Amino acid sequence: MKDETKAHLHDVMRAGEAIRRFVAGRTFEDYAADDQLRSAVERKFQIMGDALTRTRRDDPDALAHIRDWRDIISFRNIMVHGYDAIDDRIVWGIIHEDLGRLLDDAGSLIRE
Repeated sequence: MKDETKAHLHDVMRAGEAIRRFVAGRTFEDYAADDQLRSAVERKFQIMGDALTRTRRDDPDALAHIRDWRDIISFRNIMVHGYDAIDDRIVWGIIHEDLGRLLDDAGSLIRE
């Protein structure tokens, strides 16, 4: 695997782990009421989407090992360009239902 790809995957891991730290012990109500927390989480999702976009450019074959990579990049684009349409419940659901799979996939690739 290319060094650039590993660097991008490390960016994904760091951003995802930060999201987990940010929301640890928090409820959805806490999340919805805290503009700073939502902004931090959204920024980290943007970083993950950017890192996968760069991976697509630098080493597209690596993406075959990342489930739903297209959806992740699309989610990043919504965060950036459709900020007024972000639904906090969807973001919260992604954190608790999908983030773990992404981190598992990225971690597996890094270890290969």
